[in-house]
Amino acid sequence: MLIAATAISVLSILLVLAAWRDDITINSDKGTASAEVLSAGRLRSAVTFVTPDGVTHNPRLGVLYPTKLTVGERINVEYSRADPELVRVAGRDARVAIIPCLSVIVVVWLIALPTLWIVRRVRLLAAPPRLQPATEHH
Repeated sequence: MLIAATAISVLSILLVLAAWRDDITINSDKGTASAEVLSAGRLRSAVTFVTPDGVTHNPRLGVLYPTKLTVGERINVEYSRADPELVRVAGRDARVAIIPCLSVIVVVWLIALPTLWIVRRVRLLAAPPRLQPATEHH
């Protein structure tokens, strides 16, 4: 349980760091475009947009920070001109991932710590009693 909680916590932090890395990449060579939302979900939304060179892009991994989008909606996106597959909803960045990340970490530890305490208590109660050293009586 301790290993799982630690692993989930580390993965959550790495997710936020990866989002910041993506934001840095986009900001270093940013293009903007109007996009149409093709599919919308809490974790993944697909968009299509056209870059100034006339190429239509439909990033296979979807758009970063996709919450509260609806199918058919027109949104502004920011993308890396060097890699138009890397695209985010305009005005959003890694900060939107911090609260969900912290929430996951808190919930995991709120489950893990009491569970670890209960397991320890059960083990202590189930353990055979320790033998007391014999004392000599004269």
